[in-house]
Amino acid sequence: MLFSILIHCTGGSIISSIIHVLCFISLIRAKVYGWPNTYVFTKAIAEMLVEQMKETISVVILRPAIVTSTFKEPFPGWVEGVITIDSLGVAYGKGKLTCFLGNINGVVDVIPADMVVNAILVAMVAHAYHPSDAIYHVGSSVRNPVRYANLQDYAFGYFTAKPWINKDGTPVKVAQITVLTNMASFRRYMFIHYVFWLKGLELANIAFCRYFQRRYEELNRKIQIVMRLVELYRPYLFFNGIFDDMNTEKLRVAATQGGVETDLFCFDPKVISWDDYFMNTHIPGLVKYIFK
Repeated sequence: MLFSILIHCTGGSIISSIIHVLCFISLIRAKVYGWPNTYVFTKAIAEMLVEQMKETISVVILRPAIVTSTFKEPFPGWVEGVITIDSLGVAYGKGKLTCFLGNINGVVDVIPADMVVNAILVAMVAHAYHPSDAIYHVGSSVRNPVRYANLQDYAFGYFTAKPWINKDGTPVKVAQITVLTNMASFRRYMFIHYVFWLKGLELANIAFCRYFQRRYEELNRKIQIVMRLVELYRPYLFFNGIFDDMNTEKLRVAATQGGVETDLFCFDPKVISWDDYFMNTHIPGLVKYIFK
Protein backbone atom coordinates (compact mmCIF):
# COMPACT_ATOMS: atom_id res chain seq x y z
CA MET A 1 0.00 0.00 0.00
CA LEU A 2 2.82 2.40 0.88
CA PHE A 3 4.57 1.66 -2.43
CA SER A 4 1.40 2.09 -4.48
CA ILE A 5 0.86 5.56 -2.97
CA LEU A 6 4.42 6.81 -3.31
CA ILE A 7 5.07 5.59 -6.82
CA HIS A 8 2.61 8.10 -8.24
CA CYS A 9 4.10 11.03 -6.35
CA THR A 10 6.72 13.52 -7.43
CA GLY A 11 8.60 16.34 -5.74
CA GLY A 12 7.14 17.77 -2.55
CA SER A 13 4.08 15.56 -2.80
CA ILE A 14 6.21 12.59 -1.71
CA ILE A 15 6.74 14.10 1.74
CA SER A 16 3.04 14.88 2.04
CA SER A 17 2.14 11.32 1.04
CA ILE A 18 4.60 9.83 3.52
CA ILE A 19 3.05 11.92 6.30
CA HIS A 20 -0.46 10.78 5.33
CA VAL A 21 0.63 7.14 5.26
CA LEU A 22 2.35 7.39 8.63
CA CYS A 23 -0.77 9.00 10.10
CA PHE A 24 -2.87 6.19 8.68
CA ILE A 25 -0.55 3.53 10.12
CA SER A 26 -0.53 5.32 13.50
CA LEU A 27 -4.33 5.38 13.53
CA ILE A 28 -4.47 1.63 12.87
CA ARG A 29 -2.00 1.01 15.68
CA ALA A 30 -4.00 3.18 18.08
CA LYS A 31 -7.19 1.25 17.32
CA VAL A 32 -5.40 -2.09 17.80
CA TYR A 33 -4.68 -1.06 21.38
CA GLY A 34 -8.22 0.18 22.01
CA TRP A 35 -7.82 3.91 21.42
CA PRO A 36 -10.15 5.69 18.95
CA ASN A 37 -7.51 8.03 17.51
CA THR A 38 -3.84 9.00 17.72
CA TYR A 39 -4.61 12.03 19.88
CA VAL A 40 -5.76 10.06 22.91
CA PHE A 41 -3.33 7.24 22.13
CA THR A 42 -0.27 9.50 22.36
CA LYS A 43 -1.58 11.10 25.57
CA ALA A 44 -1.83 7.64 27.11
CA ILE A 45 1.68 6.77 25.90
CA ALA A 46 3.02 9.97 27.48
CA GLU A 47 1.48 9.07 30.85
CA MET A 48 2.94 5.54 30.63
CA LEU A 49 6.41 6.91 29.85
CA VAL A 50 6.25 9.31 32.78
CA GLU A 51 5.17 6.49 35.10
CA GLN A 52 8.04 4.26 33.96
CA MET A 53 10.79 6.89 33.91
CA LYS A 54 9.93 9.24 36.80
CA GLU A 55 11.98 7.28 39.36
CA THR A 56 11.71 9.32 42.61
CA ILE A 57 10.33 12.48 41.02
CA SER A 58 6.92 13.62 42.24
CA VAL A 59 4.37 13.54 39.42
CA VAL A 60 1.00 15.25 39.05
CA ILE A 61 -1.19 14.28 36.09
CA LEU A 62 -4.05 16.63 35.28
CA ARG A 63 -6.64 15.52 32.74
CA PRO A 64 -9.00 18.26 31.55
CA ALA A 65 -12.29 17.43 29.85
CA ILE A 66 -13.34 19.25 26.65
CA VAL A 67 -11.75 22.68 27.03
CA THR A 68 -13.93 25.65 26.03
CA SER A 69 -13.47 29.43 25.98
CA THR A 70 -12.47 31.27 29.13
CA PHE A 71 -14.94 31.87 31.94
CA LYS A 72 -13.28 35.00 33.36
CA GLU A 73 -9.56 35.32 32.64
CA PRO A 74 -7.93 37.03 30.84
CA PHE A 75 -11.46 38.04 29.80
CA PRO A 76 -14.70 36.08 29.27
CA GLY A 77 -15.13 34.18 26.01
CA TRP A 78 -11.53 34.26 24.79
CA VAL A 79 -10.65 31.36 22.50
CA GLU A 80 -7.83 30.81 20.04
CA GLY A 81 -8.28 28.38 17.16
CA VAL A 82 -11.08 25.95 16.39
CA ILE A 83 -10.85 23.14 18.94
CA THR A 84 -13.06 20.27 20.15
CA ILE A 85 -16.79 21.05 19.97
CA ASP A 86 -16.17 24.54 18.58
CA SER A 87 -15.92 23.15 15.05
CA LEU A 88 -19.54 22.01 15.42
CA GLY A 89 -20.63 25.47 16.55
CA VAL A 90 -18.84 27.18 13.68
CA ALA A 91 -20.29 24.82 11.08
CA TYR A 92 -23.79 25.16 12.53
CA GLY A 93 -23.71 28.94 12.78
CA LYS A 94 -22.60 29.20 9.15
CA GLY A 95 -25.47 26.96 8.02
CA LYS A 96 -23.26 24.03 7.05
CA LEU A 97 -24.44 21.60 9.72
CA THR A 98 -28.09 20.55 9.61
CA CYS A 99 -27.84 16.95 10.84
CA PHE A 100 -25.56 14.97 13.10
CA LEU A 101 -25.07 11.67 14.85
CA GLY A 102 -25.14 10.86 18.55
CA ASN A 103 -27.00 10.53 21.83
CA ILE A 104 -28.75 13.88 22.29
CA ASN A 105 -29.29 13.14 26.01
CA GLY A 106 -25.65 12.26 26.63
CA VAL A 107 -23.51 14.34 28.99
CA VAL A 108 -20.81 16.44 27.33
CA ASP A 109 -17.99 17.04 29.79
CA VAL A 110 -16.77 20.62 29.27
CA ILE A 111 -14.64 23.01 31.30
CA PRO A 112 -13.52 26.60 30.55
CA ALA A 113 -9.83 27.06 29.71
CA ASP A 114 -9.02 29.43 32.60
CA MET A 115 -10.38 26.90 35.12
CA VAL A 116 -7.96 24.32 33.73
CA VAL A 117 -5.08 26.78 34.14
CA ASN A 118 -6.17 27.59 37.70
CA ALA A 119 -6.31 23.88 38.57
CA ILE A 120 -2.78 23.40 37.19
CA LEU A 121 -1.41 26.30 39.24
CA VAL A 122 -3.07 25.17 42.47
CA ALA A 123 -1.95 21.56 41.94
CA MET A 124 1.64 22.69 41.36
CA VAL A 125 1.69 24.62 44.62
CA ALA A 126 -0.07 21.86 46.56
CA HIS A 127 2.48 19.22 45.54
CA ALA A 128 5.63 21.31 45.32
CA TYR A 129 6.89 20.08 48.70
CA HIS A 130 4.70 17.02 49.11
CA PRO A 131 5.89 14.17 46.86
CA SER A 132 3.01 12.17 45.42
CA ASP A 133 1.56 10.53 42.33
CA ALA A 134 -1.70 12.44 42.00
CA ILE A 135 -4.21 12.34 39.15
CA TYR A 136 -6.82 15.07 38.76
CA HIS A 137 -9.79 15.04 36.40
CA VAL A 138 -10.90 18.61 35.72
CA GLY A 139 -14.38 18.59 34.24
CA SER A 140 -18.04 19.19 34.92
CA SER A 141 -19.81 15.88 34.29
CA VAL A 142 -20.21 15.03 38.00
CA ARG A 143 -20.87 18.37 39.69
CA ASN A 144 -22.53 20.43 36.97
CA PRO A 145 -23.34 18.33 33.91
CA VAL A 146 -24.50 19.78 30.60
CA ARG A 147 -26.04 17.66 27.85
CA TYR A 148 -25.82 17.70 24.07
CA ALA A 149 -29.49 18.68 23.99
CA ASN A 150 -28.59 21.81 25.95
CA LEU A 151 -25.83 22.70 23.48
CA GLN A 152 -28.29 22.24 20.62
CA ASP A 153 -30.78 24.62 22.26
CA TYR A 154 -28.11 27.21 23.05
CA ALA A 155 -26.80 27.25 19.47
CA PHE A 156 -30.27 27.40 17.95
CA GLY A 157 -31.38 30.18 20.29
CA TYR A 158 -28.27 32.28 19.76
CA PHE A 159 -28.00 32.05 15.98
CA THR A 160 -31.74 32.52 15.55
CA ALA A 161 -31.56 35.79 17.48
CA LYS A 162 -28.18 36.85 16.06
CA PRO A 163 -27.63 35.10 12.72
CA TRP A 164 -24.21 35.06 11.10
CA ILE A 165 -23.99 37.43 8.11
CA ASN A 166 -22.52 35.89 4.97
CA LYS A 167 -19.99 37.66 2.77
CA ASP A 168 -22.81 38.64 0.44
CA GLY A 169 -24.59 40.40 3.32
CA THR A 170 -27.39 37.88 3.79
CA PRO A 171 -28.14 36.40 7.23
CA VAL A 172 -27.73 32.63 7.65
CA LYS A 173 -30.97 31.00 8.75
CA VAL A 174 -30.50 28.04 11.10
CA ALA A 175 -32.91 25.29 12.14
CA GLN A 176 -32.83 22.65 14.86
CA ILE A 177 -30.28 19.98 13.97
CA THR A 178 -31.67 16.58 13.03
CA VAL A 179 -29.87 14.11 15.30
CA LEU A 180 -29.67 10.46 14.18
CA THR A 181 -29.16 7.76 16.79
CA ASN A 182 -27.04 5.25 14.83
CA MET A 183 -24.70 5.15 11.86
CA ALA A 184 -27.12 3.26 9.60
CA SER A 185 -29.88 5.85 10.00
CA PHE A 186 -27.34 8.64 9.56
CA ARG A 187 -26.06 7.23 6.26
CA ARG A 188 -29.63 6.72 5.06
CA TYR A 189 -30.57 10.28 5.98
CA MET A 190 -27.50 11.70 4.27
CA PHE A 191 -28.20 9.76 1.06
CA ILE A 192 -31.87 10.75 0.84
CA HIS A 193 -31.40 14.43 1.72
CA TYR A 194 -27.99 15.19 0.27
CA VAL A 195 -26.09 12.54 -1.69
CA PHE A 196 -29.04 11.74 -3.98
CA TRP A 197 -29.40 15.43 -4.93
CA LEU A 198 -25.65 15.77 -5.35
CA LYS A 199 -25.69 12.96 -7.92
CA GLY A 200 -28.58 14.71 -9.67
CA LEU A 201 -26.63 17.95 -9.87
CA GLU A 202 -23.64 16.04 -11.21
CA LEU A 203 -25.73 14.69 -14.07
CA ALA A 204 -27.32 18.09 -14.66
CA ASN A 205 -23.88 19.66 -14.94
CA ILE A 206 -22.96 17.20 -17.66
CA ALA A 207 -26.17 17.90 -19.58
CA PHE A 208 -26.10 21.70 -19.16
CA CYS A 209 -22.38 22.47 -19.47
CA ARG A 210 -21.73 22.86 -15.72
CA TYR A 211 -24.54 25.37 -15.27
CA PHE A 212 -25.22 24.06 -11.74
CA GLN A 213 -21.54 23.84 -10.75
CA ARG A 214 -21.76 26.40 -7.94
CA ARG A 215 -24.72 24.67 -6.31
CA TYR A 216 -22.96 21.33 -6.75
CA GLU A 217 -19.83 22.61 -5.01
CA GLU A 218 -21.82 24.15 -2.15
CA LEU A 219 -23.76 20.95 -1.51
CA ASN A 220 -20.65 18.79 -1.83
CA ARG A 221 -18.81 21.04 0.62
CA LYS A 222 -21.66 20.75 3.13
CA ILE A 223 -21.66 16.95 2.84
CA GLN A 224 -17.90 16.76 3.30
CA ILE A 225 -18.02 18.97 6.40
CA VAL A 226 -20.72 16.85 8.05
CA MET A 227 -18.98 13.56 7.23
CA ARG A 228 -15.62 14.86 8.46
CA LEU A 229 -17.12 16.07 11.75
CA VAL A 230 -18.96 12.78 12.30
CA GLU A 231 -15.78 10.80 11.66
CA LEU A 232 -13.85 13.04 14.04
CA TYR A 233 -16.35 12.94 16.91
CA ARG A 234 -17.88 9.47 16.43
CA PRO A 235 -15.80 7.86 19.24
CA TYR A 236 -17.32 10.31 21.73
CA LEU A 237 -20.88 10.78 20.48
CA PHE A 238 -22.24 7.73 22.32
CA PHE A 239 -19.83 7.82 25.25
CA ASN A 240 -21.73 7.55 28.54
CA GLY A 241 -18.83 7.79 30.96
CA ILE A 242 -18.76 10.24 33.87
CA PHE A 243 -15.30 11.12 35.18
CA ASP A 244 -14.70 10.94 38.92
CA ASP A 245 -13.29 14.28 40.11
CA MET A 246 -13.05 13.43 43.80
CA ASN A 247 -9.31 14.21 43.86
CA THR A 248 -9.98 17.58 42.23
CA GLU A 249 -12.68 18.36 44.78
CA LYS A 250 -10.26 17.49 47.60
CA LEU A 251 -7.74 19.86 46.02
CA ARG A 252 -10.38 22.62 45.95
CA VAL A 253 -11.23 22.07 49.62
CA ALA A 254 -7.56 22.01 50.63
CA ALA A 255 -6.91 25.21 48.65
CA THR A 256 -9.82 26.96 50.37
CA GLN A 257 -8.68 25.85 53.81
CA GLY A 258 -5.12 26.87 52.96
CA GLY A 259 -6.14 30.44 52.27
CA VAL A 260 -5.90 30.36 48.48
CA GLU A 261 -7.87 33.14 46.82
CA THR A 262 -10.54 30.87 45.37
CA ASP A 263 -12.13 33.70 43.39
CA LEU A 264 -8.84 34.36 41.64
CA PHE A 265 -7.91 30.69 41.18
CA CYS A 266 -11.39 29.27 40.66
CA PHE A 267 -11.83 25.86 39.07
CA ASP A 268 -15.17 24.83 40.54
CA PRO A 269 -17.65 23.99 37.72
CA LYS A 270 -20.60 24.41 40.11
CA VAL A 271 -20.28 28.21 39.91
CA ILE A 272 -21.04 28.11 36.16
CA SER A 273 -24.54 28.84 34.88
CA TRP A 274 -24.38 27.02 31.55
CA ASP A 275 -27.29 29.00 30.10
CA ASP A 276 -25.52 32.28 30.79
CA TYR A 277 -22.07 30.98 29.86
CA PHE A 278 -22.97 29.60 26.44
CA MET A 279 -25.44 32.30 25.43
CA ASN A 280 -23.48 35.32 26.70
CA THR A 281 -19.85 34.19 26.82
CA HIS A 282 -18.86 31.12 24.82
CA ILE A 283 -20.86 31.46 21.59
CA PRO A 284 -20.27 35.25 21.36
CA GLY A 285 -16.57 34.48 21.87
CA LEU A 286 -16.63 32.01 18.99
CA VAL A 287 -18.29 34.54 16.73
CA LYS A 288 -15.81 37.27 17.69
CA TYR A 289 -12.55 35.32 17.61
CA ILE A 290 -13.16 32.33 15.35
CA PHE A 291 -15.80 33.14 12.73
CA LYS A 292 -14.34 34.61 9.56
